[in-house]
Amino acid sequence: MKILLTGATGYIGKRILPLLVNNGHHVVCCVRDKSRFNPPKSLSKNISIIEIDLLDSQSLLKIPNDIDIAYYLVHSMSSSDNYKSLEEKSAINFREKIELTRVKQVIYLSGIINEKNLSKHLLSRKKVEEELERGKYPLTCLRAGIIIGSGSASFEIMRDLVEKLPIMITPKWLQTRCQPIGIMDVIRFLVGSILNEKTFNRNFDIGSDDVLSYKEMLLTFAEIRGLKRKIITVPVMTPKLSSYWLYFVTSTSYKLARSLVDSMTVEVVCRNNEINKILNITPIPYKQAIINAFDKIENNEVMSSWKDSHSSSGLTINISEFIKVPSFGCFKDKKVSHIKNYTSTIEKIWSIGGENGWYYGNWLWRLRGFIDKLVGGVGLRRGRTNKNAISTGDALDFWRVLYANKKEGRLLLFAEMKLPGEAWLEFKIDGDKLIQTATFRPLGLLGRLYWYSVLPFHGFIFRGLMKNLLKE
Repeated sequence: MKILLTGATGYIGKRILPLLVNNGHHVVCCVRDKSRFNPPKSLSKNISIIEIDLLDSQSLLKIPNDIDIAYYLVHSMSSSDNYKSLEEKSAINFREKIELTRVKQVIYLSGIINEKNLSKHLLSRKKVEEELERGKYPLTCLRAGIIIGSGSASFEIMRDLVEKLPIMITPKWLQTRCQPIGIMDVIRFLVGSILNEKTFNRNFDIGSDDVLSYKEMLLTFAEIRGLKRKIITVPVMTPKLSSYWLYFVTSTSYKLARSLVDSMTVEVVCRNNEINKILNITPIPYKQAIINAFDKIENNEVMSSWKDSHSSSGLTINISEFIKVPSFGCFKDKKVSHIKNYTSTIEKIWSIGGENGWYYGNWLWRLRGFIDKLVGGVGLRRGRTNKNAISTGDALDFWRVLYANKKEGRLLLFAEMKLPGEAWLEFKIDGDKLIQTATFRPLGLLGRLYWYSVLPFHGFIFRGLMKNLLKE
C-alpha cells in the first residue's frame, strides 16, 4: 500500500517509518524542509519525499492522489503562541486535500480529552479531531496521554527532574492522575489500526493499566534509577511560576513548559481498553517502559528525540536558507592547523557536545548555556540524540546541525541561543588541515558590541578546542 506520513521528521514519525517500510508499504514522507530529513539508506527504495507546509494549501497539491492510508502526526504546541489557530487551519487544509485522493483511512494521534475543563493544548487537539472527522473518509483517532520512550519529551523532562533534584518543591498539579503508555505500544496501535474496519470513524484512548499521579511517576522513575528522592508539593506555585520552574530545571523550552503545565492540571485517564481487544494488544506497564527507554539509551539506540524538532528551540528556520555561511558584513574567527591523526580528529568532531562536552573550557560553555536560559534561550540541556552519530537537523546543545558529512569531513552548526545576530560554527577537514571557523552576522549596534565583548573569550576557548581536537 501507499501510505502518506505527515510529521515524518517528528518523534513518532521517525519511529513508525521503518516499521511501515518493513511491512512492505511505500511511504510518502511529508516534510517542511528536505534538508533536515535523513532516513536510513536502507529505506530509500521504499519511500518518496515531498516538501509541504500544512498552512500552505497550495503546497499540499504535491500529495499524490493514489494514497491508501494517511497518518496525521503533526502539532505545533511549542512552536508558536497561537498554535491553536495554526493547528485548526492545518487540519482544514489537510482534510480538504485528502478528500480529493483515493484514501481509504486517515489515522490521527491525539491526546486524551475526557475532562470537561481542558487545557488550551488539549482543546486544540480536540478541535483538530473535529475538523478531521468532517472528511469524506474513515477516520481512526487514537488518544494518548504521557508517552514514555527514549527521547520523548515526557521521559526527558522526568529524567532531568529525578536525576538533578534530590529534593523537589513542586506545584500541586503533581497530584494529577494520568495513564502513561510506552512509545512502542503507541506505534503498535498506530500500525495495527491500518484498514481495521472496527476502528473506522471511532476514537479510542490508549494507555497502560497503570493510573498514576505525576508524583508517583517521578518516584517510580527514581526507584528504577536507584535514587532516593523527596517530593514536597505546595499550593502556592502559580502556573506561570510552575512553567519557569520546569523550564530552568529541565531541557524543555519555555513555550513547551507552559503548555505542559497547563495540561498537567487536567486528568488524562483512559475511558476503557476496548482498542486493546480489537487489536489484541496488551500495553506494557509504566515501569517496563522506563526500563526499555534506558536500555535504548545505554545501547546508543535512540531513534528519535523531541529535541531534534525545530520547535524545541522556538525558532522556525529552514536549514537550506542557512547552509551557505555568509561573509559580507560578518565577523569571523578562523583557525587552521595540521592534522596529526585524521581518524582521531574526525571521531572527536563527531562526538562533540552533549555528555562529551566541548573539549576545552566546559565550565564556560555551561555558563554561556545558563545565561542563555536566563534570557529565554534553550541553554545546553538538550544535549545530543546519539553519542557518536550526527545527522542534519539534529539539536546539539544550543546548536542546530545544518550539514554533517563525515566522509567529506565537514560539520556545520547554527546557533539557536538568544543572540543579537546569527552565528555559525564550522569544522572542515581539507587535506591534512583542520579549519575551524566561527562566523557571526551582527544585528545592529548591539550585535557588534556583543561580538567584541565575547572576542577575548573566543581567543582561548576556540584555540583550546582546536588543540584538543588535534590531540591523538
